[in-house]
Amino acid sequence: MTAAEARDRLEEFRVLIDDVDRRIVDLLNERTGVVEDIGRVKREAQLPIYEPKREDQVFANVMESNRGPLSEEAVRRIFERIIDEMRTIQRVRMERGPDGEK
Repeated sequence: MTAAEARDRLEEFRVLIDDVDRRIVDLLNERTGVVEDIGRVKREAQLPIYEPKREDQVFANVMESNRGPLSEEAVRRIFERIIDEMRTIQRVRMERGPDGEK
């Protein structure tokens, strides 16, 4: 394979990666919308943001659906970060009143 052919192939793969990344962002924003709804329910019911048992369920769910090539450790680290960000979003949501005011 020539250098020019390699550059062309790499560009094709990069276009695919860009598309996958946009879909991931769409899914993360969809997840965030659900998390905001959960935050509203928790606020109304005065429930805690942090629920370790639920987080364990999330980890178990994603591990079960992982078919690779990502390792279980990698999936867990990624979801730990996602959950951390979602917890921050819930905290902000719960600090606001029903009309969006603090």
